[in-house]
Amino acid sequence: MIATKQMDLRANIKKYFDIAFNGEPVIVSRKENKNVVVISEAEYNNLQKAKRNAEYLAHLDRSFEQLERGEVVVKSMEDLERMADE
Repeated sequence: MIATKQMDLRANIKKYFDIAFNGEPVIVSRKENKNVVVISEAEYNNLQKAKRNAEYLAHLDRSFEQLERGEVVVKSMEDLERMADE
């Protein structure tokens, strides 16, 4: 991971974008500790996918816990078909 100042990023933006594109995150330090990180679009997409996967797994965990506590609703196929017709 590379760290730089905002002014240096502005002066060498192509250099830092190329670094990020090649897989190396670039931390840009700013006033009041309002730092940002520059990453490639591919890395961003991977992070978003991992986040969605983690949320989905947490949802499954909650569902299994509800099942173990008996917090389920049982419907027959006829019930479901009737609901679909409504």
